[in-house]
Amino acid sequence: MLDHRLIRENPALVEEKLSVRGIKLNLSPLHKLTLSIKNKDIELSNLQSESNKISKLIGSYYHNQEDSSVFDINELKRKGNNLKTEISKLEQIKRDLNKQIIDEISKLPNFPSQNTPAGTDERQNIELRKWGDTSNKKNIKSHWDIGEKLNLFDTKRTSRISKSRFITLIGNGARLERALINFMLDSHYKNGYLELMPPALVNTESLRGSGQLPKFSNESFKCHEDDLWLSPTAEVPLTAFHKDEIINPKLLPLKYVAYSPCFRREAGSYGRDTKGLIRLHQFNKVEIYWYSHPDQSEEAHSQITSDAENILQELDLPYRVVDICAGDLGFSSSRTFDLEVWLPSSHTYREISSCSNCLDFQARRSSIRTKIDNKTTFLHTLNGSGLAIGRTMAAILENGQQDDGTVKIPDVLIPYFGSSLIKSN
Repeated sequence: MLDHRLIRENPALVEEKLSVRGIKLNLSPLHKLTLSIKNKDIELSNLQSESNKISKLIGSYYHNQEDSSVFDINELKRKGNNLKTEISKLEQIKRDLNKQIIDEISKLPNFPSQNTPAGTDERQNIELRKWGDTSNKKNIKSHWDIGEKLNLFDTKRTSRISKSRFITLIGNGARLERALINFMLDSHYKNGYLELMPPALVNTESLRGSGQLPKFSNESFKCHEDDLWLSPTAEVPLTAFHKDEIINPKLLPLKYVAYSPCFRREAGSYGRDTKGLIRLHQFNKVEIYWYSHPDQSEEAHSQITSDAENILQELDLPYRVVDICAGDLGFSSSRTFDLEVWLPSSHTYREISSCSNCLDFQARRSSIRTKIDNKTTFLHTLNGSGLAIGRTMAAILENGQQDDGTVKIPDVLIPYFGSSLIKSN
């Protein structure tokens, strides 16, 4: 969430910073609301001061009966009661105004970093580096063809269980998924991350705190009888884990890793990636998350990206790192590096992780603070996929396919999977 004071004091600057995202804003109505609540604050303070004076006079009357001739106690009580009524009404007006302001500011995305590339869409994203061998091989099959031939997953029966874009993993497919989850969790644990296993259901405030609501309400599945939603990513509960807390600066950075099932409607993506493991309504993901000192989040961003890259390197999967331009930036992010894994069947890279520095945007929405020089301030949050499991499986199937129809398992995964090859179930 953006700072209320900045919108009140310099709305033109806010409009300018968000215009870099390609957003044209007129903050005049919101600016007027912020000025109005400031005026209500002053008015309320004056009324409370006057009410306190009258309370003291009434107290003095009952303590010193001889001073009763100086003022009319009944008139004072009348004034005091009238002031309390006015204060109560004004407090309600202020609460209503504050809700309006928060609702409107919650719709505004984060400011792009000064280092974020300019651009309107993904075509202006900048490739930073590549890793691994992407030499083209002959007779490359898609991961869904491999999966069907080796009986690793089933979509037709699953559509009868739920609907399209869900999948049931079978035999070696389920083993590979489980092996990847355990390998990633162990790797991040060795790099100093504390493992959490958060709930799959989260409340509205948790989604609002991470920036998923109100903007992405149509992307999430909601339980209609409860204030609960199926979590779209472990980023949501990991942000909410320290909601309303003041974290000792000596503990920073806090580094968490969490496996979770993720649920997304994928609204607006119909007709895209309908086959295979790329775009499902339910998928598994290992998330890495940092709470950082504000002065160190840029360095933390490089490190969290490196930690996600390390998983791809250990799995020997070719990938590239892309600096996301302002127009393609996620709602809560100030700067994002995407990791894109090589899928040889389509001769292209596909996103497998987004590593984002959100600065104080999520911390402000969730009231997560620390103390710097004895002053309470918002800390910075960072998140990244470490990695998306289904897409990692797709990359292993395509990059590891052999001429005899089997799939070679990356060396580091063999102890987890129990074999060096995937054969037909």
